[in-house]
Amino acid sequence: MTEIHKQYIDGEWVDGEGTETFTSYNPATGDQLGEFRRATESDVAEAIAAAEAAFPEWRSLSRIDRAEYLWDVYHELRERHEELGEIVTRECGKEISEGKADVTEAWHMVEWAAGDARHPDGDVVPSEIAAKDAYMRRKPRGVVGCITPWNFPVAIPFWHMAVALVEGNTVVWKPAEQTPMCGQIIAEMMVDAGVPDGVFNLVQGFGDAGARIVDDDRVDTVLFTGSAEVGHEVAEKVASHSGKRAACEMGGKNAVVITEEADLDIALHSAVMSSFKTTGQRCVSSERLIVHTDIYDEFRERFVDIAEDVAVGDPLDENTFMGPLIEADHVEKVTGYNELAREEEVNVLVDRTELDGSEIPDGHEEGHWAGPFVYEADPDADLRCTSEEVFGPHVALMEYEGGIERAVEIHNDTEYGLAGAIVSEDYRQINYYRDHAEVGLAYGNLPCIGAEVQLPFGGVKKSGNGYPSAREVIEAVTDRTAWTLNNAKEIEMAQGLSADIKTRDER
Repeated sequence: MTEIHKQYIDGEWVDGEGTETFTSYNPATGDQLGEFRRATESDVAEAIAAAEAAFPEWRSLSRIDRAEYLWDVYHELRERHEELGEIVTRECGKEISEGKADVTEAWHMVEWAAGDARHPDGDVVPSEIAAKDAYMRRKPRGVVGCITPWNFPVAIPFWHMAVALVEGNTVVWKPAEQTPMCGQIIAEMMVDAGVPDGVFNLVQGFGDAGARIVDDDRVDTVLFTGSAEVGHEVAEKVASHSGKRAACEMGGKNAVVITEEADLDIALHSAVMSSFKTTGQRCVSSERLIVHTDIYDEFRERFVDIAEDVAVGDPLDENTFMGPLIEADHVEKVTGYNELAREEEVNVLVDRTELDGSEIPDGHEEGHWAGPFVYEADPDADLRCTSEEVFGPHVALMEYEGGIERAVEIHNDTEYGLAGAIVSEDYRQINYYRDHAEVGLAYGNLPCIGAEVQLPFGGVKKSGNGYPSAREVIEAVTDRTAWTLNNAKEIEMAQGLSADIKTRDER
């Protein structure tokens, strides 16, 4: 009989109240990877109750003591790097170097969060009154609900949870339903590290489980990474609960600007990485390449040649550049946008939507395959295909004339504002882009992918709600308290406010 993996609630592996299960599949082969118990609303409620009960004792520990548990997880992530990287690739389909990089990024985040435990917590500031000490302290908010996506099934959970736990919060985590095996292994690491009962809780399931986390008044902060559509629903629901907070990192219609001063080799490498890594299934992937007219023809020819030839196939093969899409529904979505582009009368340059049968390795016929789709689009045209996020290898080339101001105008002509890049050897152009591009993550002479954990990760406009992830998630999971202590025998007030108490007889 196939093992059915359980929920982890209040220090116990439990079946929960429901009887429904769901299966994790390898998107490259269709093979089953595991069977998982689907959490009910009452299971989620039980996990939240456990986290709420564990919070007082957990927060009473020092930050350093809390971080010690995370150091054990850090070492396990490093020791199991190869094994877990392969599981990431098997479960979400990105090629093997990306699967391993996902695990590396996870340990980087844990390393940063646990190391930060020995750094200053808050700020000491001068007071107007010499006898007063004035400073700011951070306090944990309480129960943190984490809802994470499938495309970074190990890294992003730790973007959420590592800082939240070190700062003294307790956690209820729902991984993406496409990558529950990665969630299972992370939970096992938390258990092995001896994280106290109720401090960390895992519930597996679908959107109804996530909605239960969002709606529960006992959850003080919701951390969400996913689509803009769902993220804005989360933010609106959380806003209706007094005192509750949401940090939502959402999608983008990202672009790379390539000016007439670009090094074309760097430009091509940056464009290909930005557009096709993870088969375009990153929230920071570029679906628009904005190229100056002086170099446009040469860039187009070379980019098209690469897109026609880039290796799509078995993600466990080290010679593969692009693996499968995550699931059949997503193949249908990407295919639909490719068809929409044709309907909107763009000039299609590359169409590998349906791969040649010879490209699909033996045993991978049931995988969810789609190759690059590249087209030319007028930057002034009102097109859905150049304004809506596709989340796949669907790329528009946009030719522009004029200066950097025009390029950035095209770049900013979107509801989104997550990531972007500029390729140029002219530092003035780079500086103009830096100061005027409407993004939360910007890169110069690099792809628009490749975030590092010691920087904030989040967007503006439709791509975020003002609370970035990675290191800056601390702003979402803690409250700042301004503290003033009087060291004198008398009370002296700031701003010259009188501290004398007047009586009626003194009138």
